Amino acid sequence: MITPWGEIPVADAHVHYFSKPFFAALAVQKPGVDIAAALGWDAPVDLAARWVEELDRHGVQKASLIASVPNDEASVLDAVSRYPERFYGYFMCNPCAPDALDRVKRAFANGLHAVCFFPAMHRFSMTDERIAPLLEAASAKSGRIAFVHCGVLSVGVRRKLGLPSHFDMRYSNPVDLHSVAMQYPRLPFVIPHFGAGYLREALMVCDLCPNVYLDTSSSNNWVKYYPEPLDLAGVFRRALEVAGAKRLLFGTDSSFFPRGWQGQIFETQTSVLAGLGVTAEDARSILGGNLERLLNG
Repeated sequence: MITPWGEIPVADAHVHYFSKPFFAALAVQKPGVDIAAALGWDAPVDLAARWVEELDRHGVQKASLIASVPNDEASVLDAVSRYPERFYGYFMCNPCAPDALDRVKRAFANGLHAVCFFPAMHRFSMTDERIAPLLEAASAKSGRIAFVHCGVLSVGVRRKLGLPSHFDMRYSNPVDLHSVAMQYPRLPFVIPHFGAGYLREALMVCDLCPNVYLDTSSSNNWVKYYPEPLDLAGVFRRALEVAGAKRLLFGTDSSFFPRGWQGQIFETQTSVLAGLGVTAEDARSILGGNLERLLNG
């Protein structure tokens, strides 16, 4: 893809995969409602092929697809199996479920790349004893990631459908990840959205744990919670100073169609990075090289 530094391969570390099971899960909660029509979205037909088309249209080499409801490993596995050169597969795990460990082991054995934890959504701490065997399974082989959503968690689709989101932000602090990341030094942990409001805490954990990474995805509107003026350039500057370019993963937080891949986020973030004087080598790492290095072992 053409960037301010010239042609650079781009891999998006954060794309939500809104599959048929995702829509079905919402339909159970809104009986009689055509979910796609209510949202103004396209219903998935061949979603994997549609994403390949979309990535081609924008010149994106690869994307990490996140199954966005628990127990939907099969959807991303199908996409990755059909297009291994274009997709990495991430799956959501509820560690409170009785079959969590079996599902995690099976997902990794089948070739998926990252287990995604949403502590505020499923109401658990990353220090919960139920997490340890899941992380053991993830760390058993290189090329795997533990993705941990921290900070503000707002699911726009639920709000638009009038569905409650019974999340608990007590479990959202990245500091909870500190002892866990120290315990599994070979396993990369990824905190999306720069900590989504917990930038300081996320940077503290990055500073103490060299296996903790930040993804840059979304519009990062959480900056509005800071009492002092903070913009995206300030966020990137601090992240580069503390974590360094080798531990930042570019992402967009793209999700539904017809909107598709959010090119504006790419344009904004690359413009900010160029304005900060980031070198071509570091830009190459952030925009895809780091993700490729982590997931290709």
